Amino acid sequence: MSKTPITVRLIARDELPQLVVLYQHLNPVDAPLPADDVLESIWEQILGDPHLYYIVADIGGELVATCNLTIVLNLTRGARPYGIIENVVTHFDYRRQGFGTRVLHYALDLAWQQNCYKVMLLTSSKSEETLRFYERAGFKRGVKTGFIARPPLE
Repeated sequence: MSKTPITVRLIARDELPQLVVLYQHLNPVDAPLPADDVLESIWEQILGDPHLYYIVADIGGELVATCNLTIVLNLTRGARPYGIIENVVTHFDYRRQGFGTRVLHYALDLAWQQNCYKVMLLTSSKSEETLRFYERAGFKRGVKTGFIARPPLE
């Protein structure tokens, strides 16, 4: 475990390049990103959306783990919102040190502060170790069944 202090917080505007590098540890063969100006425009929209939160674990200025939380407004459950967590990743060199759990707990705390009645998380991993990681972080499997739709091939 690193002796440098760890900070879990919301991402800063100027940390997009570090976030993009960290995402390479999520899906190394991901589709290429758009041109820098398009990416910056998307980033500005994300930062301006009060329902989107990007949480990071920072060690000495280096982003080592992240997830994002979306708060979805809702007209059921007493009009309480719900949350969706996506893009959970920890840098390969920092795994199994609790950073992923810390960013997830930060996201859950944000959701509970906003009166969410639930928070959902999907993973494509079939690894039992990964599934247990999410359970230890506070998620329960088997409560609902998830489905994914993708656009038809062109």
